[in-house]
Amino acid sequence: MANNAHCNVPCYRFGMTSLSRKDWILLVLLTLCWGFNWPIMKFGVQDFPPLSFRTLSMIGGLPVLWLASRMQRARLTIPPGKLMAIVRLSVPNMLIWHVFMILGVKMLSSGRAAILGYTMPVWAVLCALFFFGERPNRAAWIGIGCALAGALLLLSSEFAKLAGNPLGTLFALIAAAGWGYGTVTMKRSSLDMPTISLTFWMLSITTVAMAMAAWLFERNEWHMPNAGAWTAIAYNAVIIFGFAHVVWFQLARTLPPIASSLSVMMIPILGVFSGAWLLGETPHWQDFAAMGLILAAMSTVLLKPRRAAHT
Repeated sequence: MANNAHCNVPCYRFGMTSLSRKDWILLVLLTLCWGFNWPIMKFGVQDFPPLSFRTLSMIGGLPVLWLASRMQRARLTIPPGKLMAIVRLSVPNMLIWHVFMILGVKMLSSGRAAILGYTMPVWAVLCALFFFGERPNRAAWIGIGCALAGALLLLSSEFAKLAGNPLGTLFALIAAAGWGYGTVTMKRSSLDMPTISLTFWMLSITTVAMAMAAWLFERNEWHMPNAGAWTAIAYNAVIIFGFAHVVWFQLARTLPPIASSLSVMMIPILGVFSGAWLLGETPHWQDFAAMGLILAAMSTVLLKPRRAAHT
């Protein structure tokens, strides 16, 4: 590829794009930030309404994003006639994901919520297939199969509990399906604006909608968060909304949907074991077996390196 012809660092190719060393570093940081956030979210919503928790986190994240955009000298203006395009990206990527997933986290263990949420690659492939006519190659289907098998294996010890609480499972799957569709649409969007600016406006739109939902459904439960909830809110505001979302949307805009979605499949594994460490949730043998399957899923997109030519 012409744009890689003069690359002097290892580049890892994904169809028409490549994963640079910087992308790898950001991907590792993203995995750590999001992986540890699952038990942190669970801790934050134990004694606080979930939609209100998410709304406060988003409100705190907006000034962080604004400050970061100023430091990067990125313009926050919306291109003429592109507001509705941003809204259409916001609904699946942020609104559906955050509403239904935080409700799922409230009802399920943090590790199991993470696993259900990261069935997203399955939904991304299906959305690309049914809505946009894309045809995944054999390696992609193998990766999806491994990811799905890993998720099902991790859930196998929870089927009895899930049968008694299907709503939490349904909410988590709706969130994953929305995120999968959003990942595909993000890649296909042609908005000419910096990723941090796009993230700022998507978060702004979602914050308004989340605040309305919290007022409609949770205002009778409002109270001052305790110290633990405030800590979880601060972590989500600064780390998740101020950093992780920007990194994710950058990857989603530059990598193929399958690559960007499968590349973060280590996050639920980290979510399971960080939940065991922080919340006392007990991993089962299925957790360890699923780790191998999810690593296999990642290898279908991440472990096919080809060094670019040196000048």
